[in-house]
Amino acid sequence: MSADTPPTVETDETTDAALRERIEELEDELADVKDEVGGQKKMTIIATKGTLDMAYPPLILASTAAAFGWNVVVFHTFWGLDILHERKSKNLKLSAVGNPSMPMPNAMAALPGMDSLATKMMAKKFEKNGTATIEELIDVSLETGVELQACQMTMDLMEYDESEFYDGVVSGVGAATALEHMAEADIQLLV
Repeated sequence: MSADTPPTVETDETTDAALRERIEELEDELADVKDEVGGQKKMTIIATKGTLDMAYPPLILASTAAAFGWNVVVFHTFWGLDILHERKSKNLKLSAVGNPSMPMPNAMAALPGMDSLATKMMAKKFEKNGTATIEELIDVSLETGVELQACQMTMDLMEYDESEFYDGVVSGVGAATALEHMAEADIQLLV
């Protein structure tokens, strides 16, 4: 074809299709580069409560995010350390007092034995529903790469020994280390 000859329609359609295909390839490559440069998503969860109902959210969120390939750290401090404690995590109680979702008035929830009763009721619901135990969620979290951290200051304060925690728990983590991960995290949660 000479410079004076106009391109045919067929050539224009072929060229347009080839250009569209090349643009799609370049967009895919650009997305891959952005993923490499941006790295994987990061999430930090701070677990501060050691009741049965407050042990589930950080472990479920952490293991789910890790299953999506995220870099996840759960920093356990104060009563949240009970979640990581092998013996105590098997006996976490549900607090009936001040829990607006409990099917009883607060005055009744304050009676002795109500926390145990509420815990037994919830345990039956978990069993009936096939809900994972805290121990199972810890195992899944660790298997999927979640870093479960135990706060050093709280360990000292409550006289916990790292041998009391599940295997795989990173003990003796300071607030500065936790803050470092939080500063880099895409998502920070306080539970």
